[in-house]
Amino acid sequence: MSNRFRLDRANGKFLGVCSGIAAHFGWDPMLVRAAFVIGTLAGFGSAILVYFAVALIAD
Repeated sequence: MSNRFRLDRANGKFLGVCSGIAAHFGWDPMLVRAAFVIGTLAGFGSAILVYFAVALIAD
């Protein structure tokens, strides 16, 4: 197992960011997705910017 973060496009719903984070840390992907949704609603959409930044930078 590599310590390097990678997008998981095979198991991802959209761009594979949440599933890549979940695979990297060994978490459930639905928890990561839920955290992004809550972060988007609570942060007035700022989590969307983080999501796309990670998608552009990774891989």
